[in-house]
Amino acid sequence: MSHRNSDELVDLHPAGPLDLNQLRTFLAVHRAGSFTAAAHLLGLSQPTVTAQMRALERQLGRQLFERLPRGVAPTAMADQLAAQIAGPLDALTVVAGGGDTASADTPAEPVHLAGPAELLCTRALPSLAPLVSDGLRLRITTGLADDLLAGLRAGRFDLAVSTVRPRGRALGAAPLADEEFVLVAAPVWAERVGPGRVESAGPAALCDVPLITYAEDLPIARRYWRHVFGTRLNGPAAVVIPDLRGVLAAVVAGAGFAVLPRYLCLDELASGAAVPLLEPADPPINTSFLAWRAGAADNPHVTMVRDHLLQAGRSW
Repeated sequence: MSHRNSDELVDLHPAGPLDLNQLRTFLAVHRAGSFTAAAHLLGLSQPTVTAQMRALERQLGRQLFERLPRGVAPTAMADQLAAQIAGPLDALTVVAGGGDTASADTPAEPVHLAGPAELLCTRALPSLAPLVSDGLRLRITTGLADDLLAGLRAGRFDLAVSTVRPRGRALGAAPLADEEFVLVAAPVWAERVGPGRVESAGPAALCDVPLITYAEDLPIARRYWRHVFGTRLNGPAAVVIPDLRGVLAAVVAGAGFAVLPRYLCLDELASGAAVPLLEPADPPINTSFLAWRAGAADNPHVTMVRDHLLQAGRSW
């Protein structure tokens, strides 16, 4: 049995020229990983996308996608075809869209940016403020990483900040910023615990201090315990607030201790409103990524926002 080499070109004229709309739809399916998401991106119905892909498969005489419980997986033939047509089709999209550029009297389409509320509100939006005054329009959605990445693949967002590195061919991504986690409390609790006691006694020094977190399963605190103390965090939280800014406010008010990203409490640490209970030599670090859909963006402001955030993130 012969196998096609990975760098071998697919015959684009097996029985006459292929339909450009079918190729464009094929590329959207290949990148989105599902017929439904591709239909949403292209403004087509799912039956239309399905019919176009069946027609393309018949003309090529090869299967392009394997159906999965959720979405589709490209065959080797599909990967070869996508690599062959992606560049030309993306370039054609840019050229074809040139005549639709907004005039001075027509606002540009909004850029839909998604991500964690705290990072967007305290870092991303302030850095984008100058672009807004120059005509950038933004629509912001906050939420959890998995939901936001799914929305990005489906075309609901243009860009997404994620604490999880995206997987698959549909999305591109680049590291945005590293966040260091710090164990903090108000001065009143730091005095009760005692200077250096967490370092000498470990988690036992905090057994009588209420824990404040943003989720019942204590994701940030559990990671800190495992990384710094080498042990499992036991016990429920005293206060659960689904916003790290609220967690910080509760800490400053004296409700207890929390593990927070350092960027979020820089001012409070500088003023003494919050105090680090421990300064480990190797604190936990989490990397945030900026993700986007593969291929050329229809809205040039998407590229502008992406480049600006990646540059600004270096100083966060």
